[in-house]
Amino acid sequence: MIEDDLAIGRALLSVFQDEGHQAVWWRMSGGAIERIQAEHFDAVLLDLGLPDGDGTTLLREMRSLNVNLPVLIITARDSLEDRLNGFNIGADDYLIKPFEIPELLVRLRAIVRRVNGAVDNGEQMWTSGEVALDESRMLVTRAGTPVSLSKTEFGLLLMLMKQSGRVLTRTELEHRVLPHSEGQTLDVHISNLRKKVGDRLIRTVRGVGYMVQGDNV
Repeated sequence: MIEDDLAIGRALLSVFQDEGHQAVWWRMSGGAIERIQAEHFDAVLLDLGLPDGDGTTLLREMRSLNVNLPVLIITARDSLEDRLNGFNIGADDYLIKPFEIPELLVRLRAIVRRVNGAVDNGEQMWTSGEVALDESRMLVTRAGTPVSLSKTEFGLLLMLMKQSGRVLTRTELEHRVLPHSEGQTLDVHISNLRKKVGDRLIRTVRGVGYMVQGDNV
């Protein structure tokens, strides 16, 4: 956790310990990357406004050094430009202060699971709540019942579930899944998909895009 605010840092450290996690709290950008590289961590919780620099600079440096740990940005910067910039430089998720602790914990679990446990034993299988997607068989089930999806709907769901916990921008989704969608908009496909897999699975991140929350139930 890289966070300079004493009240927030102490509160989060207590929460993580209560949840059974081991957390290291760093209050400056200086030395943070060296610490991250020296030890084994599952994720980084990163504030942007640090006393000795900006968290975006730190994140850029991490990615340039191939530090591929999942990163959740926590910040009061709530503009669309700030959010898009965070994702573009390598953040896996972006949470605006003030936030609720349960949401923070869910998002952290989601990005860690996406990176460390999306594919097990070589099987191309992704699950979220009652929805399961078998890529090799092109099969989607909801609560064990097969769901009939169009090729475009399957592609959208696959892309979202593969990167569970990360917000995918509208541009990403449209470029990779909808280049030949016969004029139908992304919103139409998402709406149709929600009717088939449940409207709680795919979350709209206003002004950015869509995501599958890793711990949907």
